[in-house]
Amino acid sequence: MEIKILGTGCAKCGTLEKAVKEVVDENGFQASITKVSDIGEIARHGVMLTPGLVVNGKVVSVGKLPDKNEIKRYLEQEQ
Repeated sequence: MEIKILGTGCAKCGTLEKAVKEVVDENGFQASITKVSDIGEIARHGVMLTPGLVVNGKVVSVGKLPDKNEIKRYLEQEQ
């Protein structure tokens, strides 16, 4: 599974990255996690509000900080 955290470095972006890593570790998901801070690449995903969460090329969350249960659900749907 390929996960991308889209954000320019704001506190919410860092919090999302930490939460995603915790969910992956706690649930034994096989995933590569990448932090994307390039505005051009973020825009190519169609994301105008950060943080954004992309799983296997699909934008699953934009402009909000999902809780760990939501993150787990997103990852389970894309496994």
